[in-house]
Amino acid sequence: MIDEATEIEPVIKVNGLTRRFGNLTAVDDISFQVAKGEIFGFLGPNGAGKTTTIRMLTGVIEPTSGSATIQGHDIRKESILSREHIAVVPEQANVYLDLSAWRNLMLMAELYGVPRDRRISEGKRLLEVLGLTNKKDSKARELSKGLKQRLMLCAALVTDPEVLFLDEPTSGLDVQSARLIRKIVRELNADGLTVFLTTHNMVEAGDICSRVAIINSGHIAAIDTPEKLRSMASKRHYVEAVFKNQAPPVEKLKSLPGVNKLESDQSIFRLYTTTPGSVATALAMLTAGLGLELDQLNTRKPSLEDVFLYYIGNGGEK
Repeated sequence: MIDEATEIEPVIKVNGLTRRFGNLTAVDDISFQVAKGEIFGFLGPNGAGKTTTIRMLTGVIEPTSGSATIQGHDIRKESILSREHIAVVPEQANVYLDLSAWRNLMLMAELYGVPRDRRISEGKRLLEVLGLTNKKDSKARELSKGLKQRLMLCAALVTDPEVLFLDEPTSGLDVQSARLIRKIVRELNADGLTVFLTTHNMVEAGDICSRVAIINSGHIAAIDTPEKLRSMASKRHYVEAVFKNQAPPVEKLKSLPGVNKLESDQSIFRLYTTTPGSVATALAMLTAGLGLELDQLNTRKPSLEDVFLYYIGNGGEK
């Protein structure tokens, strides 16, 4: 496991956190820290332990063992104090369906003791920012999934949290809602909000997260910036080639010096290697020597999806 320690005092500290459900270990002895002002991505496949981790950190369920603090407050011994600093947007919007969007927002603010004048002014501002002003008086049950998720984000933000937990916030949403939520998260983070984001969307994590933890089967496989994770998965660098008319024989491509693996998708060939420059040169020479032509030749760094597959498969650290 790789965890780059931060110089800033951590907002969240997790040490050996474990959760079992009978004979099933959902989260197994995980440790990490989240610095103030980060967007920290918790990336993993369905069932990896992402939601269970959030539910422990936010006080919904008790850890079986291990410890964690939020803003210095132990989540078990000082659960009320630790929850004072946070807001949570769950994957499934749990709004009150028979209340209007506005009443849902005001109820959450009242529960958190937000003064009346402030909750009204901030509620109006948040509805405007998230494109819900024209739905202010609509009952929550009349809203689409995307609009309900926006309403949940409004209800979380009206409490003025220091740490925002987002559990798969754009899963299953329309493109417009997903883009808007990502935009708002970036803006909030730029203003100093710490964000803990669980997702299985590799593009989303790569776009907005300052650091990413990859969790698989309850274990953390790696933690670092998206760029450093990409560079560490050097075996997933590749040369991408498209040939005009005819490609060289597959065996000749596989036998090029430095090629670890060959994949093809119709007319696109990917030659995986730790030395993409030399493989690209050798490929160009082979093609010319056979009297063939290249249409495209590019060297590619691994995407975060490639990195994800590397770390949860046989090639990554465990």
